[in-house]
Amino acid sequence: MRQRLDIADVEERTKIRAKYLRALENEEFGMLPGPTFVKTFLRTYSEVLGLDPQLLLEEYRTRYEAGDDVEHLRSLGPPNLARDRRRGGPRLGAGSLLLLVVVAIVGALVAIGLLSDNGDDGGDEAADTATQTSTSPPGGQKKKRAAPKRVVLRIAPLTPTYVCVDRGPGTEVLFENTIDSPETFRGKRLRVNLGKTDVEMRKNGKPVAIQSGPEPVGFAFTPRGRRALPSGERPCA
Repeated sequence: MRQRLDIADVEERTKIRAKYLRALENEEFGMLPGPTFVKTFLRTYSEVLGLDPQLLLEEYRTRYEAGDDVEHLRSLGPPNLARDRRRGGPRLGAGSLLLLVVVAIVGALVAIGLLSDNGDDGGDEAADTATQTSTSPPGGQKKKRAAPKRVVLRIAPLTPTYVCVDRGPGTEVLFENTIDSPETFRGKRLRVNLGKTDVEMRKNGKPVAIQSGPEPVGFAFTPRGRRALPSGERPCA
């Protein structure tokens, strides 16, 4: 003011932006990029005004850099940042929070993968044990499977064979023909007349013992078992 200079004149001479010049005059050093800029701008500004820059720099160091220099450097910067730090430290931005979430998800996936790998060795055995435990009655006794209520009979001829099937005396004939490929029959009871025993039979998935030969034979099947039929009781006889 004594030299009748305004901020625009000083800005032109020093090449320092007007907002930084005002910050220097008002001692709002937090508005400047950092302490190095503060001291550089003070030196340049004082030289333009014909003042001793060393005196201004010493006063600045004494008032603002005394004590903990590291803490002072942290305090410099935009006012809002300095105020946030005084209130309890800077807050995480949205980018930092997103990064933390991604890291947490990746960590959880890795942990799940490790647990899955560790459990593969004994997973099947543990599952079998759990199944046995849940289905076994007290005392360690095995629970008996429920007896089948129907007959599923599969006849596979080794050579073309005559077959007649019904469901019991007085019932309609289900099938009568010579077969050369497997046939399957179902019912609560089944009676079978075979022209010869050159066949393989399975009842409810289990093989039926039968001796191969050229003689005709008949059987009656129930869910509980089977019996041989005399020629007069065979279907289609």
